[in-house]
Amino acid sequence: MQKRILIVDDEPAIRDMVAFALRKGDFVPVHAGDGAEAAAAIAERVPDLILLDWMLPGTSGLELARRWRRDTLTRDIPIIMLTARGEENDRVGGLEAGVDDYVVKPFSARELLARIRAVLRRSRDDDADGSVAVGDLRIDGAAHRVFAAGEALHLGPSEYRLLHFFMTHVDRVYSRAQLLDLVWGGNVYVEERTVDVHIRRLRKALEPSGLDAMVQTVRGSGYRFSAAVG
Repeated sequence: MQKRILIVDDEPAIRDMVAFALRKGDFVPVHAGDGAEAAAAIAERVPDLILLDWMLPGTSGLELARRWRRDTLTRDIPIIMLTARGEENDRVGGLEAGVDDYVVKPFSARELLARIRAVLRRSRDDDADGSVAVGDLRIDGAAHRVFAAGEALHLGPSEYRLLHFFMTHVDRVYSRAQLLDLVWGGNVYVEERTVDVHIRRLRKALEPSGLDAMVQTVRGSGYRFSAAVG
């Protein structure tokens, strides 16, 4: 079945160009010019992925990403940000808002399709993950849910995948490059700084249950996950 991609951009010419590339890549494009149109499109049918422009009238793409990550209906939808903002702080800001990847304008159709396929491939990998428990943390792989001390946690797709990897590779130290290769699948478009962003988001999600210390920084080496937090 063809994947349905929601394009949220206020410039019709950009939407038409992206939609043409998507159809060539065997995807089904859906158009939205702002947050309200995007909400209507999602209510009609939840897309497999969202291409989201940073600059939108009314509510910004950054705020929409944060809103969707808080909503049960949309929190697991992969989001790729389309942006003219190429500075590192802007890219990190998008990742911290819950975006899975970003494409800086102007971009080629080939680059865009490669990033879409990479993000969708990582999302499919999530579905195959099994159940695992470490201390007070438990992942129900069939239900695709995470529990900390019996309470459900809400994680984005990247944090879910990262936590599952950590919980199945306890007490081993991994560098950022290793985590990119093993968790993100060696996707050449993802920068090492991305790992730090998702580690911070994972720790923030674990903090209310007091389990954030399970994700440990090993100075000069990378990160380790351990049930021994004392």
